[in-house]
Amino acid sequence: MEGQNPLELFLPLILIFVVFYFLLIRPQQKRMKEHRNMLGALRRGDRVVTGGGIIGTITKAADDELTVEISEGVRVKVLRGTVSSVLAKPEPARGGRSRDRDEEEDAEEEAAEEAPETAPQGEAVERPARRGLGRALSRR
Repeated sequence: MEGQNPLELFLPLILIFVVFYFLLIRPQQKRMKEHRNMLGALRRGDRVVTGGGIIGTITKAADDELTVEISEGVRVKVLRGTVSSVLAKPEPARGGRSRDRDEEEDAEEEAAEEAPETAPQGEAVERPARRGLGRALSRR
């Protein structure tokens, strides 16, 4: 052991550090950078999830504060840094479906779901396709 080079003694330690850097440190820095960019790009109309699990739509965006509408008429102020993810960006205003038309279709679907469906014995009853939870939440 007297003749070993000091570099040979530290080589395993250096290799462990390199592995940790590429497997742990670098990916974490990349995630932090993406999160910072996401926070900087938050705009009015974005559907977001806060760190506490509250889902809402941004109604006002200031430097460090956001006003988030979590239910119709219920608005809370949250710090920009507490937003953990963006669920949906608002669609561009051009060429989209009107909100009135969406509400009419929703009312028709609800009426169809509430109506009792009976069919002669042996025949199948067609039911309207159910919406997923994500689409229902995005309408509020």
